[in-house]
Amino acid sequence: MYNMIPNLFWTLLFLLPITIYCYREISLRSVFILLGISLVPSFFPNSFFDSIQLSKRAVFYKRMGVKYINRFAQNGTLLNQYLRKKYPQLKAISSGKSSIRKTYQQTYFFEKFNFSFFLFFTTVTAYALVEGHLLWALALSVCNLFYNIYPNLLQQYIRIKLAPAVKDRRQG
Repeated sequence: MYNMIPNLFWTLLFLLPITIYCYREISLRSVFILLGISLVPSFFPNSFFDSIQLSKRAVFYKRMGVKYINRFAQNGTLLNQYLRKKYPQLKAISSGKSSIRKTYQQTYFFEKFNFSFFLFFTTVTAYALVEGHLLWALALSVCNLFYNIYPNLLQQYIRIKLAPAVKDRRQG
């Protein structure tokens, strides 16, 4: 339940501008077409997302600021610190095989979600640019960066961190 707080906050903050822009500037039919097209990658296999992963090294993501962004994310550092103070026995991921594997697989689900929204934000931003709405295009780009791009990088980073444990458990 505590994870819903940052999730709700970021969703309201970053979906509000695109909702307003679409409502004011794009026909409902066009919005649904763009959404439909944007959802196609959610059906892509996990191997597609492995192939577009930017790096196999955690240090790359740290340099991109992903570790800092994780402080404010769902299941992020600040929330986990608060929960550990309130519930000292709580662990974000237990050392059990199924917990690590579940978290690893969950990164693909989150990446697919954010990748689909990345495509939607990108197409709407392109529309805004074509229409000459430069301030909207800038605002939507910033929202896309923080609501979709960084969360996708965070999922890639988490997979890199969990991959050794997942691979060890497959062999063992």
